[in-house]
Amino acid sequence: MSKPIVAIVGRPNVGKSTLFNQIGKKRVSIVEDFPGVTRDRIYMDAEWLDKKFTMIDTGGIELESQDTILSSIRVQAQLAIDEADVIVFLTDGRAGVTNADAEIARILRNARKPVILAVNKIDTQKQQMDVYEFYNLGLGDPIPIAAANSLNMGDLLDKVVESFSAIEAIVEDPDEIHIAVIGRPNVGKSSLVNAMLGQDRVIVSNVPGTTRDAIDTHFVKDNIKYTLIDTAGMRRKAKIDEPIERYSVIRSLRAVDRSDVVLMLISAPDGVTEQDKKIAGYAHESGKGCVLVVNKWDLMEKDSKTPLRFTEDLRDELGFLQYAPVIYISALTRQRVHRMPDLVKYVAEQQAMRIQTSVLNQLIMDALSVNPPPAHKGKQLKIYFMTQADVKPPKFIIFVNDPELMHFSYLRFIENKLRESFGFEGTPLKLIVKGRKEDDE
Repeated sequence: MSKPIVAIVGRPNVGKSTLFNQIGKKRVSIVEDFPGVTRDRIYMDAEWLDKKFTMIDTGGIELESQDTILSSIRVQAQLAIDEADVIVFLTDGRAGVTNADAEIARILRNARKPVILAVNKIDTQKQQMDVYEFYNLGLGDPIPIAAANSLNMGDLLDKVVESFSAIEAIVEDPDEIHIAVIGRPNVGKSSLVNAMLGQDRVIVSNVPGTTRDAIDTHFVKDNIKYTLIDTAGMRRKAKIDEPIERYSVIRSLRAVDRSDVVLMLISAPDGVTEQDKKIAGYAHESGKGCVLVVNKWDLMEKDSKTPLRFTEDLRDELGFLQYAPVIYISALTRQRVHRMPDLVKYVAEQQAMRIQTSVLNQLIMDALSVNPPPAHKGKQLKIYFMTQADVKPPKFIIFVNDPELMHFSYLRFIENKLRESFGFEGTPLKLIVKGRKEDDE
């Protein structure tokens, strides 16, 4: 199932971003960062009491409005309600209950979603009395916290994961290849989905695929079953301020969680944007197979070297996706769209590939003979053996004498050797270094 999404909402300056950063820094196991992945993010994969979830910081999404601040906050709260599974409503204990707090609470009471009321900036015994005022919001027991110094973070996170039991689990068919078509609004997601389904496909069914409003479309080609996870409805019909567009990231995260292979759609005339980097970075960190799909290629003025130049630009902008194949299409004219299912199937096979330990150890011996690891502080790295521990994505464990001697550049050298020898096109690889003592225990 997809990981639950937890959104932090509240009026400006109550400490939403502080809470988000503190959870990541102090109390929760965060999925490791990969070099080259954008660090400016509004999401964070987290784990508490063996429950994995995705935190969303709405602090960086202040909405510009010609109207009152209240109307802006109202829109922001409604967007979080629409997209999140659990909502943490953050208030300011020092300021007390404001009109804006009351307005958000009114919306949240009708949300039919778990809402956790947190009162921030409560860091002394005397201030504990200020919490009782927040019962007037009608959202149950308020949890007093001090995000700046991590007070009561555990109580808050306990309450968050308790709420997950009410979220309906999604059971996926393991034989189907699940495809998420993601990207910014107006890059052609709907057109691509329609084009893929419109050419010699057997549509099996259209059924609700999540507890949200997305529709999964199942189809078959060459006896292979596929599921297209719909994220095309990300843009709302009403006029949208640019900051609200960032909420479309949230629905993309949910689709990525449920997918095997991600089709990362990029508009050829626009190139790679910051939002593209965020969505693609999440797919990479989540270990999903990825294909870079450059749409609207028919609108580009081209010569014989245009695809090569564009691919080089893609590799520069999305440095962490060097392994992802690139295909140039026009969803409108259906140019090359017929190749998409076969490319998805190929990447899914690469993700599920297993390599025998004996073959891996021969590769390590060859790599050591070609490029021995440099000594560090007079100590020499010794690699004893490597084995594959998992697939989707392929995960390899390398046993050494001292993990601290394994330099990042040498680990990347080993990854490159794996790709040269076995392909693994379209999938990230996880390389874990363990010491001999750790193994013996």
